[in-house]
Amino acid sequence: MSTPKLLIAYDGSPNAQSAMHTVAGLFPGATAVLFYARQPLEGFAAHLEGHPALEKLQGLDAAALDVSEQIAADGAQLARDLGLIAEPLISSTMATASEAIVDTAEELNVDLIVLGSRGRRGFKATLLGSTSASVLHHATRPTLVIPSDAVAAARRNSRVATPAE
Repeated sequence: MSTPKLLIAYDGSPNAQSAMHTVAGLFPGATAVLFYARQPLEGFAAHLEGHPALEKLQGLDAAALDVSEQIAADGAQLARDLGLIAEPLISSTMATASEAIVDTAEELNVDLIVLGSRGRRGFKATLLGSTSASVLHHATRPTLVIPSDAVAAARRNSRVATPAE
């Protein structure tokens, strides 16, 4: 069996790093695209045409792009260090992160989408949204959501602490 082509959604968080370690163990030597989805400030700045604040926002957006490139590059290096064949990719789109992930997976014709899980539940998940839940709901490609050790332990503990009905 050939190794799969992976799209690994990567934001530099400990949960994303943990997912990277897990997926590298599951698919050693796989080809991976380390994907960072960013939203440029142009949507926010669209109504500021001619305003002096626009120049400041453009400078902030350029700095944010630099940081995005560094996050993706660091993720690709971590993937290579873990034995994957990896390259970074950044998306600058007005779409949500989940939309960008699903669209990019289609464009690149990947075999598997990989995401870490932050473990948000209840009101926080509803209020802040869940990228992994949205990707699972909309993806047409197999998708693997990997909880970090800390998230998995917290979930186990919450189940143990809840009395059985």
